[in-house]
Amino acid sequence: MRVGVSTACLYPDLLEDSLLSLMDNGINHVEIFVNTDSELEKKFVSNMADILKNYNATCKSLHPYTCAMEPMMFFSGYERRVVDVLEYYKRYFEAMNILGAEVFVFHGNKAGLQTPDEFYFERFSKLVKVGKEFGVTIAQENVSRCQSSTLKFQKAMCNALGDDAKFVLDTKQAIRSGEDPFETVRELGQNIIHVHLSDYGKNGDCLPIGAGEFNVKAFMNLLYDINFNGSVMLELYRYNFTDVSDLADNFNTLKALLKSIKEA
Repeated sequence: MRVGVSTACLYPDLLEDSLLSLMDNGINHVEIFVNTDSELEKKFVSNMADILKNYNATCKSLHPYTCAMEPMMFFSGYERRVVDVLEYYKRYFEAMNILGAEVFVFHGNKAGLQTPDEFYFERFSKLVKVGKEFGVTIAQENVSRCQSSTLKFQKAMCNALGDDAKFVLDTKQAIRSGEDPFETVRELGQNIIHVHLSDYGKNGDCLPIGAGEFNVKAFMNLLYDINFNGSVMLELYRYNFTDVSDLADNFNTLKALLKSIKEA
């Protein structure tokens, strides 16, 4: 179990600048959010990998910029789109292999489109199969505007796909969906392999750690108790903090919290 920070926190700074900012502030474990097609070019990705190597840092996960297109590309009745998008997503997986990333964050279909769960699971399985060819794990995120937002759907996914059902639990997205992050952890257990963490309270649902009322220590304890061995990534919106030093402070807070849990 490790803690890290997503480059998405510093959007719209250029990706390479965001990564360097995190590295320069002592953050040595990250999720990389790819923002455009050119950032998948091999030379660009290799430069990113060099930055990680120079700072003795690691990348756990990658988030695609094409998530908004996934409803059309994966879940329509037009089969050729699926073939094409699976081929395109290999570019992400190739980038992940260069970066050493293991977890691919998937948003999937929009809610309210009346797409049968069975159809969804079949399409998801196609992506899982391609990911496995690259040693990459596809993890479904619980995005509030997506079909995957509810615990009911997530449990159905586990029943249908078994060990192929892996999840990114985003605490702010759970709150927006009316779900309890603690219950989600208890119900899904080790099917959760990655976490996007933020605080929440009366001032918002995506706050720096300590700025809200979320019992982060109890949440981290619960993850530890279920033998969660993935990464907990701080993911904030740019307007929710002042500068990168705030991210570094949160990163160090989470590191200290995790150390205390392990030593307890």
